[in-house]
Amino acid sequence: MSAFPIRIGGRWTAMIVLCLEAGPRRFGVLRRHLRPISAKVLAETLTAMERDGLLRRRPVGGPDGGVEYELTALGRTLLDVIAHVRGWARDHLGEVLRARDDFDDAPGARPSALAG
Repeated sequence: MSAFPIRIGGRWTAMIVLCLEAGPRRFGVLRRHLRPISAKVLAETLTAMERDGLLRRRPVGGPDGGVEYELTALGRTLLDVIAHVRGWARDHLGEVLRARDDFDDAPGARPSALAG
């Protein structure tokens, strides 16, 4: 599915969108908020999101220069999607936890690679 144009299912995309909800942020600020993300993964994800039109990279004037990242109008539309998914998770948390317990307690249960 590499041709799918939107990377909202990526591990960090939704978290980056939420970090940028309040306004533009510099790379270092994003990285601090998103620990333990590596600089390489953050840079790759930001570039992919910029390419998809979800955010823009903007030079910052001043003595230290640098750039900051901000959501585009298209990127802001993901805030409603993320809020909906969070609501679903909140509404169905008990069911998910029961399903996990049932799975883990079943005879011959496999250890979950996604335990947590």
